[in-house]
Amino acid sequence: MISVKILGIDPGTARLGYAILELKEKPVLLDCGIISTSKDDNDAVRLKEIRADLLEIINKHQPQLASVEKLFFFKNPKTIIPVAQARGVILEIAASNGLEVFEYTPLEMKKTITGNGMAKKEMVAEIIHRELALDEKIKPDDAVDAVGLALTYLRSSHHWREAEILSV
Repeated sequence: MISVKILGIDPGTARLGYAILELKEKPVLLDCGIISTSKDDNDAVRLKEIRADLLEIINKHQPQLASVEKLFFFKNPKTIIPVAQARGVILEIAASNGLEVFEYTPLEMKKTITGNGMAKKEMVAEIIHRELALDEKIKPDDAVDAVGLALTYLRSSHHWREAEILSV
């Protein structure tokens, strides 16, 4: 039986969304949430906290790969550097733990999930909840985006097609 675990990550310094999806016959959400850091801490402390928390998630779930949001377009120029720094930590820890990294822009994720790269967050969340047959809504949006990124990898990969063939 095919089984793959994907770590989905929506980068941020104040709030980083994460998700662990496992694909067997169908995708199953094992874990999701956010890593929060205090704005009162300096950048170095915040990045260290992100690294430690991500390492704990990786050690607990043992994913084989990571699906990470690419920097694409930022409305707020003040946040681009901290997000880029967080992405650096994410990419380093993934590589140090042997995870292959796949990157998708927000538009690519939305298009893969909904068929429309300009879809609203609510539509993305609705489709994710329906596809994963979740009883409760995922919150906050950062966690939803992380699940969406993991699902984007699955839908874009050979794993998805093999699972579809096995389920027929």
